Amino acid sequence: MSDFSRRGATFRLFAALALYVSAVFPHAQADPAQEIRRSETLAPGIEHLEIRRGDLTDDPEHDRWIIHVLLLDPRRSRLVLARAMDEVVGAETTSSLAARHGALAAVNGGYFRTTGTYRGEPTGLLVMERKVLSEPLGRRTALAISNAGERTRLASARFEVKAEVLVEGQKTYPVSGFNRPREENELIVFTPEFHRTTLTGPDGLEAVIEGGRIVTVSDGAGSQPIPRGGYVLSADGAARHWARDHLRAGTRIEIRNEIRADPPLPFAADFIIGAGPRLVKDGQAAAESEQFSADFSLKRHPRTAAGIRGATAFLCLSRSTAGSPRRVSG
Repeated sequence: MSDFSRRGATFRLFAALALYVSAVFPHAQADPAQEIRRSETLAPGIEHLEIRRGDLTDDPEHDRWIIHVLLLDPRRSRLVLARAMDEVVGAETTSSLAARHGALAAVNGGYFRTTGTYRGEPTGLLVMERKVLSEPLGRRTALAISNAGERTRLASARFEVKAEVLVEGQKTYPVSGFNRPREENELIVFTPEFHRTTLTGPDGLEAVIEGGRIVTVSDGAGSQPIPRGGYVLSADGAARHWARDHLRAGTRIEIRNEIRADPPLPFAADFIIGAGPRLVKDGQAAAESEQFSADFSLKRHPRTAAGIRGATAFLCLSRSTAGSPRRVSG
């Protein structure tokens, strides 16, 4: 959800951004000769463009593309990330989020888990107010946004996050991840943004930290409550053995994070969200798989993109439709 403030007028735009693209709109594999464009001004500096391209009949043998684009004047717009159900885990439609936040427009966010107990959990980088809520997945591109100053700024980069637990200012142990399912031999940090509890099973050790010190240690219980002013360390396997030796009630604990961007960001980001693959770099098509599967990269799916064209930022949602408008092939 975002606030748009300019010369006394305030508008609101929600944006949970996804795939990063720069400089041009995505090209569809459809006949560009058959194209209809409609545009409308939603607010000063915010334009909605709808592009219908290809065979616009219901013929199931031909393709058509429907592309929705928001063109934003960065001097008159603000973009702020909002979380589904106000938590890291959980799912909510963009229409619900827009209504709940009084937003002008909304698009989907980065990749997330679609099934199971951890449905909605991001599968990639998520940083809000310089706090890591989810670690990067491989070397995928992420999108950073700042609303500081007189205009919104966007930048893409690849990020690395290194985190460790510091015990009594001395002993350390590497953090495997944030706010996600705990796997074998891992140490996971669960923050209050995640959920009320860790949602874990009983096959691990969990230490509840509040005020910089361990309040309780539970071994073999699972799903510990996450204090609003603290966090939970959840350990399995080798990490569990380490925790048994070093984590006691009253022990002083600190989490140290280091976030590195390549290339370095030209501003301090309000939030960073995982995306990828990068489609365009320096005005040229970028052929970077970024460890996405062939099924994802080569087959059709609905796409959300964000980028910059000159002095204009844009958000774009596209889909390919065959036959009935209700049937989306991606």
